[in-house]
Amino acid sequence: MPVDWDKARSLAYEAGRAAAGPVEQVPLAGADGRTLAEPLVAVTDLPAFPTSSIDGWAVRGPGPWRPVGRVLAGNTAEPLIEDGTCVEIATGAMVPAGAAAVIRVEESTRDAQGLVSGAPRPQPEWRLPGDEARRGEELLPAGTPVDPAVLGMAATCGYDTIPVRPRPRAALLVFGDELLTSGPPGDGRVRDSLSPLVPAWLRRYGATVDPAAVQGPVQDTLEAHVEAIERGLAMADVVCTTGGTMHGPVDHLHPALSRLNAEYVVNTVAVRPGFPMLLARVPGPGGPKFLAGLPGNPQSAVIALVSLVAPLLAGLHGRDLPALPRVELTAPVAGRGGFTHLALAALDADGRRATPAGHVGSSMLRGLARSHGFVVVRPAGHAEAGGAAAGDLVPFLPLPLFSGERS
Repeated sequence: MPVDWDKARSLAYEAGRAAAGPVEQVPLAGADGRTLAEPLVAVTDLPAFPTSSIDGWAVRGPGPWRPVGRVLAGNTAEPLIEDGTCVEIATGAMVPAGAAAVIRVEESTRDAQGLVSGAPRPQPEWRLPGDEARRGEELLPAGTPVDPAVLGMAATCGYDTIPVRPRPRAALLVFGDELLTSGPPGDGRVRDSLSPLVPAWLRRYGATVDPAAVQGPVQDTLEAHVEAIERGLAMADVVCTTGGTMHGPVDHLHPALSRLNAEYVVNTVAVRPGFPMLLARVPGPGGPKFLAGLPGNPQSAVIALVSLVAPLLAGLHGRDLPALPRVELTAPVAGRGGFTHLALAALDADGRRATPAGHVGSSMLRGLARSHGFVVVRPAGHAEAGGAAAGDLVPFLPLPLFSGERS
């Protein structure tokens, strides 16, 4: 019995979350793209000392003021101990104790004796300790993806390393004697489109894919399948396979999983296209690993990737499973009875309206190449069971595209 699509996503995510790797302390330079395994906590007040926001004069008492020194960024400021004195101060420098105000250099004057005059603005021109954060305050929760902004925040706090989850390793096995690895299709053989496509999206979902971990075409025999899967599991935490998810005369994936004592997390999903997808947990001496069986048709393989592998990788990273935004349809999308329908669509410039794509057969990639993701039309029992009309708001499952792509 096919598993409901939403349930399948949850099962894949939960399986990954339960198998998430141990905490690693990684230098900031190597942490981009990882996930915080523990909360990021301020180890000191931010800023740690009163900091000038401008170039100018730090003054004490009523003016005019006599300059008694200079404070540059990176230096420790001596306190101002006499009224009527000031120090020249640079942006980012420590404001000396005893200063009552900081006056902008462009709003000050100096007379023939060198005395400084000027009026401070109503709002203080410095940042006080704790303006941004107090020592011990949680800045970011565990599960936060590490990006350049997170790295900058960690560095500002004084971290040299941060606790993160391991980056999952992935492999791809392409099944099918009918596949060509170069040149145009013909004479009963088709070009392998998934070897370049799947690893690129696995990397966008945060997995590492060694070129040596992409294998195929794998010969259509049970022994070859078992050998290739064992080789893939030795190199990766998640092995994706393409084709062989049904029970035809050369579909050896299910017998191979049986031989490897695998346990199904999900075996077929109530989604169109792509329902004969699967996710299995394979036992091993270092703990379980995973095999995701993607159908052989390219668009169906991508739907399996976004439905099962993306949630699995989110769990392995220790991240939350992203909620699906809702978009407005510009044209109707048919329902698929008791199955969820994932229909390719392109978003408009503001990302709020989705136009269904053409050329969206299971074996086609033309529509995929022009789309930003899939609109989700629910099966029987949901409001959108009979399809979705133009103007309806429906969930949207985005593809992991780079910013600015497919405008």
